[in-house]
Amino acid sequence: MHHAVQAAIAHFPDRGHAIKELARTDDNFRSLCEDLTEAQAALARWERSNSPVGAERCDEYRILVRDLAAELAAELDRHAQG
Repeated sequence: MHHAVQAAIAHFPDRGHAIKELARTDDNFRSLCEDLTEAQAALARWERSNSPVGAERCDEYRILVRDLAAELAAELDRHAQG
């Protein structure tokens, strides 16, 4: 299983089957999973940073992770209804 799909499942453990299925059949959804994984990794790097802009970047990446997770949830909901 692709690491981005695993990361999405970690974010939404109760929707693991739907995530696997949608990622298997939808390139855009899989790309969204990859975006979430990259944003989470960037957030983790900034959280460890001693940079003067570290706190600001953490805030930005937290918002990005939240927004990407919401977009993933919306896609899962659309798929479940379809």
